[in-house]
Amino acid sequence: MQRAKAEFSAKRPALTITDFCNKIIEMKVVAQEGIIQCCTRPFAIQVPEVARIKLSFPDNVFCFETLMQVRTTDINGANHLGNDALVSMLSEARAQFLISLGISEGNNSGQGIIVTDLATMYQSESFFPEMLRFEVGVMDFNKYGGDFVFRVTKAETEQAVALAKYGFVFFDYLQKKVTPVPESFRSRFA
Repeated sequence: MQRAKAEFSAKRPALTITDFCNKIIEMKVVAQEGIIQCCTRPFAIQVPEVARIKLSFPDNVFCFETLMQVRTTDINGANHLGNDALVSMLSEARAQFLISLGISEGNNSGQGIIVTDLATMYQSESFFPEMLRFEVGVMDFNKYGGDFVFRVTKAETEQAVALAKYGFVFFDYLQKKVTPVPESFRSRFA
């Protein structure tokens, strides 16, 4: 009997996502406050909280802003601003910020800035052709770098879209090593 059952299970077609969701609905599964319960079958599963990045920055850290429009090429399959496009827009905002200060991300001597990490906290969707405001600041200096911080909002409504942080260090591309933050850079943000 078990063998026949196993053969039947092996021949059963895989469920599509839609079929799976319909089965869940049929079973009257309820999710509330981290517990999944089934009303028609005797089980309950405790779902652990998932770690999430939580960013917050003081208002006075932002010292530059620029506007960028969401382009049709920035829209993903879910019909909103894709995370890859947002990361590119953050990089553009950082570059515009540095240019506004007369600072190059790299120079002829091989000295430059390298991004070490990125954290992004998405707060709402954005769509074509919305205009987004990117506010940029610098904080949390250490011997070799610090953090570029970003606040992204919809220009028309001021609705929050995202907060982000780029860790960075100064880098000597010729010697392939991290270098201390130039005092001329650090002093601009003291």
